[in-house]
Amino acid sequence: MTAQDADAGAAPLALAVPSGRQIRRLTSATARRRGGAGIGELLGDVYYAVISAAIGIALALGLVNAMRDALPPEPAVPLAGPDLSIPSLATLFVVGLVGVLLSLAGRLGPVGVGGAEATWWLSLPVDRRGLLRPTAVRLPLLAGAVATVLLALIDLGLPNDGSLSVGRALRVGAVGGLGAALLVLLAGVGQSLGAVRRRIAATGNALIALVPLLALLGAVLGWSLSDVPEPPAVLIPVLAVAVVAAAVALDRRLARIPARDLRDSGSVASQAVGAVVSLDSRELGRALTDGAAATRRRRVARFGWVRSAETALVAADLAVFVRSPRHVLQVVAAACVPAVFVGVHQIANPGVLAAAVVVSGYVAMVATAEGARRAEMAPILDRLLPLEAARVRQLRMVVPGAVMLAWSAAAFAAVAQLQGGLGGWLVLAVLSTPVWAGAAVRSAYRPSPDWSGPLVSTAAGALPVGIGGVLARGPDVVILGLVPVLISIVLGFVTTPVLLGQVAASAIALAVCAHVKAPPTASE
Repeated sequence: MTAQDADAGAAPLALAVPSGRQIRRLTSATARRRGGAGIGELLGDVYYAVISAAIGIALALGLVNAMRDALPPEPAVPLAGPDLSIPSLATLFVVGLVGVLLSLAGRLGPVGVGGAEATWWLSLPVDRRGLLRPTAVRLPLLAGAVATVLLALIDLGLPNDGSLSVGRALRVGAVGGLGAALLVLLAGVGQSLGAVRRRIAATGNALIALVPLLALLGAVLGWSLSDVPEPPAVLIPVLAVAVVAAAVALDRRLARIPARDLRDSGSVASQAVGAVVSLDSRELGRALTDGAAATRRRRVARFGWVRSAETALVAADLAVFVRSPRHVLQVVAAACVPAVFVGVHQIANPGVLAAAVVVSGYVAMVATAEGARRAEMAPILDRLLPLEAARVRQLRMVVPGAVMLAWSAAAFAAVAQLQGGLGGWLVLAVLSTPVWAGAAVRSAYRPSPDWSGPLVSTAAGALPVGIGGVLARGPDVVILGLVPVLISIVLGFVTTPVLLGQVAASAIALAVCAHVKAPPTASE
């Protein structure tokens, strides 16, 4: 028998196909070898992360202690008019956190694979359960850890009868952490069943927008809690069993999640993580907005009123804002915040009201600047239309100005409910609107942080020099331009000099935010 006959009669070799777990470990080992980092660098990073977390928790504990001591006691006799107790406000705040969690879970996946892993893993003929298991566990663990710390701090910061109950705070934290992990796991099970991620995110957005409306309704109807509901101890094992059951159900259904959905979720999550690491809030907003955007439109807008380059630019910004329900709900919810704080008699004072106006106004302003942020990333219209750069900046202020005018009218009407003089406050609302419009454009067109320059060591890690100046572009205009407004809120009335000062501040804000620096010449 020849050698060829022997080869022809031999049995074919059985090739062992590695499991998904082996592929994942091989990928991790290769990444570690090519990363060039040893055990020393790993321990250094862990040490840095632990120290930063400890500093953050210590600062938060100091803040909640100060807040608990500063909150006035509940009046023995109920005050006249709409009133909402602080425990009621805290309970609704927790409901809002549930909405935030659902919204983020819907936008980020929660199960996804992005980048090179998607290209390499999803095309392999191996079981996906072994590949996706760490990815499916990552977000529930993160949500549970953050919720545990946050809810425990909130419980410690609320006023009590003088006996600080650490056991109660730990119980609240445990229930909150398990509940948050359960919500994310259930969102993952829904993803494996074919639920549309956009609808999960929309449910969370609707819950967030419902919170201020419920607060206003509760203040008017007299709904009030004397204390934050204390979760029973038996709820912890019940939630633990539910978390385990949801984790097992998600693990068994990991292989049924379509590859396209895994790529989309992983792409959004990778973009969001990159934006957080590089401190780029604009990129983070784009990632979260595009991750839940509708892929097609059922209605077509004809834009019959567009007659010029100016109206085309304004129409583009208006379409971007109207087609984003999250941003519309964000403005509506932010407009209710000053009225909610006015309805809580225990904290309804000028200082709290001024902070509520600035913070809620900034949240609403960010929602109106989506068109300018997209133009900064892809300046297609800015380059095509025959308009000067400064003129483009001015036109980009039209939509933020119109929306913030409506927001200002609602917010300052709430201020007038506490301090009286509705007419003067409405005039001040109109005069201060250009500040919000200018700040929206200034923050949208701010440069990205220069990570190629020298770094400085901070408690939050190594940061480039000048990062504070970059991140302050936009908030600086709000703080400086609203000085007359803040003075009026603290004083409790509106005067003519304050109105004149606001006119000057708004004019300066418009001039600064519409200014475009000329590009350097060849000789420079």
